[in-house]
Amino acid sequence: MSSKLYVGNLPYSIDDAALRQNFSEYGSVNSAKVMMDRDSGRSKGFGFVEMGSEQEAQAAIGGLNGMSVGGRAIVVNVSKPKESGGGFGGGYGEQRRSY
Repeated sequence: MSSKLYVGNLPYSIDDAALRQNFSEYGSVNSAKVMMDRDSGRSKGFGFVEMGSEQEAQAAIGGLNGMSVGGRAIVVNVSKPKESGGGFGGGYGEQRRSY
């Protein structure tokens, strides 16, 4: 297990500091980041929190997953690494061999 957590279904009003504060009840928080839309500057409604240890991360999942924050039931689980899609997209990877 990892100490990095995915936090989804966040209210759009929450910021990094509020996210950190919510998770600090379960241990030390190394980082807390709400993902923002690059163009509008508005929250995307999800973020990532890195706890100090795997035990603290597990405690945060147990305590916060499904909790109501700003009227929304948040989703908290272990962050999975972003899967590499090969970089081409569209399913054309096989055809590139002929170049």
